Amino acid sequence: MTTVQSPPVPPTAIRPKVVARTGLYAVLAANAAVVTLFAVQAGFASNALVVIGRFAGLYSALLMAFQLLLVARLPWLDRRIGMDRLTNWHRWTGFGLLWALVCHVVFITFGYAESSSMNPVSQLVDLAETVEGVLRAAVAVVLILVIGGASGRWARRRLAYETWHFIHLYTYVAVVLAFTHQVAVGTTFTTSSAATGYWYAVWGVALGSVFLGRLVLPLWRNRRHRLRVEAVVPEADNVVSVYITGRDLDRLPARAGQFFLWRFLTKDRWWQANPFSLSAAPDGTRLRLTAKAAGDGSAGLRHLEPGTRVFAEGPYGAFTAMHRTRPEALLIAGGVGVTPIRALLEEIHGHAVVIYRVAGERDAVLYDELRELALAKGAELHLVTGPPVPDRLAPRELAALVPDITERDVFLCGPPPMMNAVLGTLRELDVPKPQIHFERFSLAG
Repeated sequence: MTTVQSPPVPPTAIRPKVVARTGLYAVLAANAAVVTLFAVQAGFASNALVVIGRFAGLYSALLMAFQLLLVARLPWLDRRIGMDRLTNWHRWTGFGLLWALVCHVVFITFGYAESSSMNPVSQLVDLAETVEGVLRAAVAVVLILVIGGASGRWARRRLAYETWHFIHLYTYVAVVLAFTHQVAVGTTFTTSSAATGYWYAVWGVALGSVFLGRLVLPLWRNRRHRLRVEAVVPEADNVVSVYITGRDLDRLPARAGQFFLWRFLTKDRWWQANPFSLSAAPDGTRLRLTAKAAGDGSAGLRHLEPGTRVFAEGPYGAFTAMHRTRPEALLIAGGVGVTPIRALLEEIHGHAVVIYRVAGERDAVLYDELRELALAKGAELHLVTGPPVPDRLAPRELAALVPDITERDVFLCGPPPMMNAVLGTLRELDVPKPQIHFERFSLAG
């Protein structure tokens, strides 16, 4: 692989993550203000409960559109924020949406019941039977409740990813049902042409973003690059590297530290999409992933034949040198988490210290490559071995290995327990939060 040097980042540069995060917050706040303005212009009902219910419905529609934007996997957002953080925001926005919908249903029902002297249950049934779009909205709320329940920690631990993902696909059904309800009886749709145009634009941008990021862009890139397996190279008893070639790979906007969702188009694997990081910096001619056998998907990689067609979605992730704030770096890897760290070392500019944490030397995947890279780039390399307890990367031990740790960017990747422990260590050592870079590989929607 050809080493690609990234230019040093000025310490005063505005961080891309801050720009993207601030932009998202500003967009949401601005749209909330516009929604409020249109609602006020439409006038208020005489019943305060109905007024509150309508506002809750409008804000839930806005949150639903925002949800779609968060899971659209738009490259500009993903490179700056990262899929893991967007996933987390999607999760918490989803719970906000759930409560807003519940409030919408409860306040509207009780408000109309108060005016009609019907009990709330009868009133809800009457609305569903007599008002266009209400029954569709009720179905949408039920779907959102089921999806929200499946996203709770208790359920999430017990559901297979495929089951959880299938349940989440019903979100799109709920979106369509909610939108048709809003068009049919939404006050802003029926009383203001400007508000009607605004809501069509909001839903158009949200659904268009999903269509672009989740369908059009992956199809276009794969048609352009026509990826194929070049070679499968065993790295250890349970670890293999897969080399992938294609056309015009110098125009694929991938960087060291990022990952793809890989589909190997064989008759028994085409339906599986597995996230694997690049284990070498892209050189414009080939890509490489390195994976440890942790399940049927990763274990089957060693049986791939050269020439196998590959469908890749990505690149994804903000775990790149784009987010550097300091001229020097510390790279910490645990286990197979070394793959993006090894790629970053190849690309990164400036002096680097690399710490590779494994149980034993035989678990140190790609260690020979790391050693050669460290020698070529003048980096320090430390192989830390031993059981998890005592912690070999506790504050005192880590400070001894890297005395100037607070002056470096820290890139961290490894198993969740190890990452949590190291993050705690970095906090104890007062490493500034903007200098800590990590990514948890989780998927949304």
